[in-house]
Amino acid sequence: MRARHRIWIAAAAAAALVTLASCSSGTGADDEGTALPQDGAAETRDVPSALDDMHHPDFPEPLIDPDQVLSGGPPPDGIPPIDEPKFVKTGEVDWLADSEPVLSLTVGDETRAYPLQIMMWHEIVNETVGDVPVAVTYCPLCNSGVAFERTVDGEVFTFGTSGMLFESNLVMYDRQTESLWPQLTGVASIGHLTGTELVSIPMGTVSWGDYREAHPDTWVLSRDTGFDRAYGSNPYTGYDSADAPGFGASTDDDRLALMARVVGIGTGDDAVAVVRSAVAESGVLSVTVGAQEAVVLHSGGQSSALDSGQIAEGADIGSVGVFDPVVEGEALTFTPAGDGFTDAQTGSTWNILGEATAGPLEGTELEAVEHLDTFWFAWAAFQPDTRITPD
Repeated sequence: MRARHRIWIAAAAAAALVTLASCSSGTGADDEGTALPQDGAAETRDVPSALDDMHHPDFPEPLIDPDQVLSGGPPPDGIPPIDEPKFVKTGEVDWLADSEPVLSLTVGDETRAYPLQIMMWHEIVNETVGDVPVAVTYCPLCNSGVAFERTVDGEVFTFGTSGMLFESNLVMYDRQTESLWPQLTGVASIGHLTGTELVSIPMGTVSWGDYREAHPDTWVLSRDTGFDRAYGSNPYTGYDSADAPGFGASTDDDRLALMARVVGIGTGDDAVAVVRSAVAESGVLSVTVGAQEAVVLHSGGQSSALDSGQIAEGADIGSVGVFDPVVEGEALTFTPAGDGFTDAQTGSTWNILGEATAGPLEGTELEAVEHLDTFWFAWAAFQPDTRITPD
């Protein structure tokens, strides 16, 4: 085992212990958030729990090897999800630096932001956006933000952190059956609901400055969480510079370094890993994913959440957005222009969130394409047939 790999196992375990040691109630901040309406959850079912026994004989055949599901240190919900989230308006936030990363989620006509300085310590938010029950999730070890609908066969489920990892990825559990769901698949893989798949919702990570400019009057997840946490700090200091993730990686695909950043799009034979550094260099990259054309945009100004001890001081890794370039039946071609982009067909100006801010198409929004902004080890493990672009 490499020395640096050992360091990261110790660091991840230490972060888990810090979390467990600070589970007392409190606000963790001086901002008092507003609770918004939430959907109630289904009743707990009387079925065997995969948290207790991943090999229970009543379970369907598992989709992942239970023996490869590792303990991350904390018990279930030792990293506490936010089940009663509170929010503040964009204009009331004075505790985020412009460069800090936030998850930007749009459901219907409603857009909300989830700062990684909060998600780092909670990993899951169970809530309702645009009248849709959703789970907003973030795995620090994979740097992956994914949103899911929480409704399964007409029932609303809630999700917790199992305390376990698969391929160094957060393993969620549903509180109704205690089945296990790797975050990067959104599929129940061990337990009563094995084979059930959640509907995922496109979600991007952008800088707070870009989000605030685009959405000056929306709700932002508050630090009034009910828990005391060192919001704004990064317990995985230097993780970006590691040789491997904290709990190992099974992939032997060495086409890229394990910790290389990629933008993953598509699944199975259609899966594509876009090398993030290449997009950063060009600003715009077009890619074909199966039968769909997509444009990947990059702009600077977002700090890495996993570099410095303080997130706001992290290295500038920039933001990416992935969109369908077709507007009113015409495929637009984009080029970088100042802090944004312009299309050749109309000369309109666009931001990193895929919104036209000036020109003939002002007010138009590109359709977001689901993607993962993650590390190569994670994408290669879950999408082994992926191709890489540029190759």
